Amino acid sequence: MPITSRRANAALLMLAVSTFSYVTIEVLPIGLLTVIAGDLDRSRSEVGLLVTGYAAVVVVASIPLARLTLRLPRRLVLGSTLGVLAVSTALSAAAPTYQILFASRLLTALSQALFWAIAPPIATSLFPPQVRGRVVARLAIGTALAPVLGIPLGTWLGEQAGWRVPLAVMAVLGAIACAGILLLLPAVEGRNRATGRGSSPDFRRYGVILASSAIGVTGFLTFNTYVTPFLLDITGLPRDALGPMLFASGLGGLAGTLIVGRILDRFPWGSVVVSYALLSSALAGLYVFGSHLVATVALIAVTGLAFMGMAVAVQNRTLQVAPGSTDLASAGTSSAFNVGIAAGAFIGGGLVDGVGVRSVALVGALLAAAAVLTLLAEPVLARRPVRVAECEHDRPERQVCEEAA
Repeated sequence: MPITSRRANAALLMLAVSTFSYVTIEVLPIGLLTVIAGDLDRSRSEVGLLVTGYAAVVVVASIPLARLTLRLPRRLVLGSTLGVLAVSTALSAAAPTYQILFASRLLTALSQALFWAIAPPIATSLFPPQVRGRVVARLAIGTALAPVLGIPLGTWLGEQAGWRVPLAVMAVLGAIACAGILLLLPAVEGRNRATGRGSSPDFRRYGVILASSAIGVTGFLTFNTYVTPFLLDITGLPRDALGPMLFASGLGGLAGTLIVGRILDRFPWGSVVVSYALLSSALAGLYVFGSHLVATVALIAVTGLAFMGMAVAVQNRTLQVAPGSTDLASAGTSSAFNVGIAAGAFIGGGLVDGVGVRSVALVGALLAAAAVLTLLAEPVLARRPVRVAECEHDRPERQVCEEAA
């Protein structure tokens, strides 16, 4: 029996709560860096490893975990994943030493690596295929709200009551999401061809999505990792105005999620291209006009809008062109994003130390433009003849290759 609309929407809400929880938990140590460092008697760089190590685990573990759990019941896998989130975050909140905190964070990262692989396909399987784009956008609202509400409130609460308190709150939220998913998801999901595999499977188009995502996210993080010194040194923003400025970026991200959700189902490829083009333009504008306060406020909001719009559009496009399992395809996209996060932080650090902080906006703009060029090459690549050796996969993929040839 098909799931009712009310139950499907309630399950989607629990999934959005889960995305909010994961993004908040992943980034929260940055806002609480000095508090954690002082309490555990560790250096700031060691606390920074709580985020770096987390991202590294997501990169390495996403595809293997997705493949390992591919044939298991989705409700069991997702419920167990969120259960691990709740338990590991509670362990983080109670950790008596840095080593236990680090280990518990890595356990949370393992659950996130699997979550981002399976959550979007599960969410879209609850609804008709023709509204997939809107479903992906609604799922991403939790992601967009994390930098607007979760991280600022968690940072404030940690500064007032200690860093363990916001983690304990997030553990409770994770437990609520876990219980909600186990209650609302059907025992057997409809993993038909429209949801279990891409609706228009094409391994070349999927490869373009992976490459452009890694390049474009690197561009955004090259700038965004060092947005605070940029605003202080180039814009001349007073330190007490940083919060409102970053809040503007978060609001832009929420707006981007809502806007792109309205056009995804009609323009799946164009939504990705336009988002990257807008991101490149905004970063270039920051390089040129970064010393002007009004222009910087507007452009920071646009970068948030473009990045979140891109993230939603990329996930939707992944589910469309996935050449095999959408779970594995989503895992690959998650890994590409985290590669971009790590690479952007590394490149930006080198630029700040060598050329100066203003350069992160220019290099970020150029990398985002390179992502646009990569996407524009997709139609040409997709028309090239397909070699037989490239088509030796399972039956559905082989059929797609034969049709392309």
